[in-house]
Amino acid sequence: MPNRYLEFDRAGWAALRAATPLTLNDADLDGLRGINERIDLDEVRAVYLPLSRLLNLYISAVQDLHRVSATFLGTFAPKVPYVIGVAGSVAVGKSTFSRILQALLSRWPDHPEVDLVTTDGFLYPNRVLVERNLMDRKGFPESYDTRALLEFLRDVKSGKPEVSAPVYDHVSYDIVPDAAVTVRNPDIVIVEGINVLQVGRDAAEFVSDYFDFSIYVDADERDIEEWYVERFRAFRASVFTRPDSYFSNFAALDEADAEATARSIWARINGVNLSENIMPTRERASLVVRKGRDHRVESVRLRKL
Repeated sequence: MPNRYLEFDRAGWAALRAATPLTLNDADLDGLRGINERIDLDEVRAVYLPLSRLLNLYISAVQDLHRVSATFLGTFAPKVPYVIGVAGSVAVGKSTFSRILQALLSRWPDHPEVDLVTTDGFLYPNRVLVERNLMDRKGFPESYDTRALLEFLRDVKSGKPEVSAPVYDHVSYDIVPDAAVTVRNPDIVIVEGINVLQVGRDAAEFVSDYFDFSIYVDADERDIEEWYVERFRAFRASVFTRPDSYFSNFAALDEADAEATARSIWARINGVNLSENIMPTRERASLVVRKGRDHRVESVRLRKL
């Protein structure tokens, strides 16, 4: 079966950076990396700068295409955001990946307005999940208001001046009532979430229909589980200690019970979701970045045009 992807090892991909300048420093990274993420400027140079260069070239080409189309039709070419989807498992590092990509792309002179939206905001509120007996299925396809997410993306790609999305709070583990994040005519929108490449059997349209480019952050499942357990331990000593945390009852767990609880959650929920719903979407991505045990990207696969 023909390979749909061009494959690069770390060094081969890093060489594609060419002369792309490094526009982040250590202080910038401190504000972008997630908990337990061990990313450094060498990782930015080797992985993110080639990707930033590739996306800048793609975005310029799409903008030219819009202008050519408008010329042919004799109309004005409206500003349409370039939409990038970022998918992958819980705890694989999607959020950090997306924030760094956002920071780099916003420093290119031709597209300074780059917004980042997570699909967590399109989870149903807890009260709805409780009514539907879905609290233990949070993150599974049926726990999202996919219709609202599609409407959001439809408005974004139609060039609507202002489009709002709900806000999710990871401390309260719920949608924030009456809160919204608003994108206002951006150049680029990054949509990050575990579900962005999923397709429904009976659906007429999918979230990824609105993507110009998509990225899947990949790793061995055993490594992702370890990262999840490490993150749970870190949360136990930080976020879970807050009285307003939904998981405050986990803060009192000792080390052994904390690990057992994290592995149980992984085995019952996150690992199942990964194998059944997330990993099968990997081959739909435009680009697959593969991480090693130390969180560093070891290889990259770019889908052929």
